[in-house]
Amino acid sequence: MRLIRTFFEHYPWQSTLLVAVLLAAGIADGVGLSALLPLLSATLNPGAVAEAEGFELTVRETLAAVGIDPTLGILLTVLVLAVLLKNLFMLFAETRIGFIAADITTHLRMDLLRAIMRSGWDYFTHQSSGRLANSVATEAYRASNAYIYAVRVIAVAIEVVVYAAFALLVSWIATVISLIAGGIILLLSHELVRVARKAGIRQTQLYRSLLGKLTDTLQSVKTFKAMGRDHMAEDTMSLETFKLRKALKREVWGKAALDAAQEPMYAVVIAFGIFIALVQFQVEAATVMFMVLVLARLLKQIGKLQKQYQKMITAESAFWAIRGAIDEAEAAAESPGGEVKPDIGDSIRLDKVSFRRAENVILTDMSIEIPAGQLTCLVGGSGVGKTTVADLIVGLVHPDEGRVMIGGDNLEDLERTTWRRQIGYVPQENLLLHDSILHNITLGDHSLTEDDAVWALEAVGAWEFVSRLPDQIHAVVGERGTRFSGGQRQRIMIARALAHHPKLLILDEATTSLDPETEANICAKLAELRGELTILAISHQTTMVDLADRVYRLHGGKALLEGAHAREQQA
Repeated sequence: MRLIRTFFEHYPWQSTLLVAVLLAAGIADGVGLSALLPLLSATLNPGAVAEAEGFELTVRETLAAVGIDPTLGILLTVLVLAVLLKNLFMLFAETRIGFIAADITTHLRMDLLRAIMRSGWDYFTHQSSGRLANSVATEAYRASNAYIYAVRVIAVAIEVVVYAAFALLVSWIATVISLIAGGIILLLSHELVRVARKAGIRQTQLYRSLLGKLTDTLQSVKTFKAMGRDHMAEDTMSLETFKLRKALKREVWGKAALDAAQEPMYAVVIAFGIFIALVQFQVEAATVMFMVLVLARLLKQIGKLQKQYQKMITAESAFWAIRGAIDEAEAAAESPGGEVKPDIGDSIRLDKVSFRRAENVILTDMSIEIPAGQLTCLVGGSGVGKTTVADLIVGLVHPDEGRVMIGGDNLEDLERTTWRRQIGYVPQENLLLHDSILHNITLGDHSLTEDDAVWALEAVGAWEFVSRLPDQIHAVVGERGTRFSGGQRQRIMIARALAHHPKLLILDEATTSLDPETEANICAKLAELRGELTILAISHQTTMVDLADRVYRLHGGKALLEGAHAREQQA
């Protein structure tokens, strides 16, 4: 019942209101039942009305006390009104359950997304994108289903209490025996509930694994097809898919077996009860019919209670999984930094910075100066720390020793978010979204206008081909930008980095995959931006190096200044 308690803690007033409405529905159902016994008695044995006793007499006296003559028509009216009232309460309750379930799905998805976006970069790089996608899509949906089943467990429990209360008023012996029998049946069928729980936990694990592999496979479709290895994608996915199918089958079997096992056992209990009441105790037919009806519904609701509980625990593993992911991401939240307003000033400097990742030493006592308004280029072989330098300047990672200075201030003392909003970043990877050019540039930032996007496209020479499109800036780029050439995609991505008018532009090997002519054109456009903003370019290409104001070659954890500036320092 931990799940139910958790939902009450997160949604206290909504859950309390639901319980109150469900209780009202149960009472209305009980009122309808109370009219049933005198109704049956009046119908089956009209002459025995004056001899009414026990619960039937109590009902008649209660109606008489409020000025209602318990005639056949009145009793039928009470029964119909009670059914109507119960269903009105249930309509409200089911609607609220659906609304709250939708809220739960939304809140879990947004909580996870916010937690992930606020987590440290090192934490994020160790996460599977497929796992996160599964949490947002599958686990959030299954978690909301767990809430629906949890509330229905409460609803059915209330009905069980109501039926048991009315049955006790008529015959406490028969009711106690029925409750004991129902409890025994629950114990006998509990193993089927455990089967469903294990199947649910297994499904949660397999969905995570499956979505992770699916994400990786879809990103490699072109590679599979280009080398004639289409079947490899199927082989990669088949094992997890068949494991998931097995878990789903076990869940189906558990639910079906529970249904099949309960009905016959309840039928035996009811049949035995009828025989004892009629033959051994010679109870009146009307009373027997009423008790059969009430106890049959009582036992049925006990069985339904177990079925709803089975569904709840099948789905609850998804709720704990996504809550675990949220808590884990929140625990790895990134520090907001200090309170100093960032200002590049004359330069950005790495002052005797050392950085290691696990046992791998990347930078050792490195010092670099990136003058404001100039183009600085970092060159060197793979793995020498060029991207690490950019990550240090952005604040995604932090030096083990030394300082990163923005103007005259240590980066650790700056308002982290304010500093990053002054940065335009262009990665080597193609990160275009399957959306319009405008959305790919603004990324949904409402502070950016269409004019900002057009200006950025013009700044990188992309407006020429965008303006010729039928939908121009509203044209959809296709999956990962496949409607455009590599150079066109790269220009759109650089325009994205420029649209918010940054003070620092970081190009992380952004032109490496382009042909020499396209690269030269883009580099020339970028060179024109010098003076308006500071540019840090990571590149192996000679075109970018030739345009740079200063060039640092990284090797062995150190940075060596090349060219004219190196000669000036030596002089």
